[in-house]
Amino acid sequence: MSRGTRSGRPSEARTRLLGTATKIFYAEGIHSVGVDRIIEEAQVTRATLYRHFTGKEELVLAYLDQADQGMRAQITGAQAAPDAAPEDDVRAVARAIADGIRSPGFRGCAFLNAVAEYPDPDHPVHRAVLAHRQWFLETVTELLGRAGIEPADAAGRHFVMLRDGAMAAGCLFDPELVCETFLHGVESLLTAGAAASRA
Repeated sequence: MSRGTRSGRPSEARTRLLGTATKIFYAEGIHSVGVDRIIEEAQVTRATLYRHFTGKEELVLAYLDQADQGMRAQITGAQAAPDAAPEDDVRAVARAIADGIRSPGFRGCAFLNAVAEYPDPDHPVHRAVLAHRQWFLETVTELLGRAGIEPADAAGRHFVMLRDGAMAAGCLFDPELVCETFLHGVESLLTAGAAASRA
């Protein structure tokens, strides 16, 4: 059983702490936010924080784990139609990413933001980011392969680069234009990959 849970369910205090940390870390960055700020905004005691998390690093890892689970659910939900063509699954994933970029309060990719603050490749936060990105790359590569795009590994890397660019630009420029450009890029990737597989 994880810390601060009963019957496998997170306690209300842990949920409030993680929710507060998530909101602040994503909006303002990780290093700039101290535990005192999180304690104050979550309206808990310092003892409560340390009952649920060993320290700030564990809280940051929980924040990234929650973001990872949210992304996995988003990708799974985008592929919900069982009779969809494989290439439509790719388009649905791209649209889900675009919807995130258009959402209020969008501040870029939580993982790219975090890794910029933790450049040491041996740090647990850096490793958590790499693990998430490896999962995402493998997931989109598999989707592209099912859609008949060849070579799927190159197409997967291309998709991830398109997504990274859109996530970075989406909080700097007009998100509608960024999303339009991203979706057009994914469509071009599908068209070019399908043509290559027929050649």
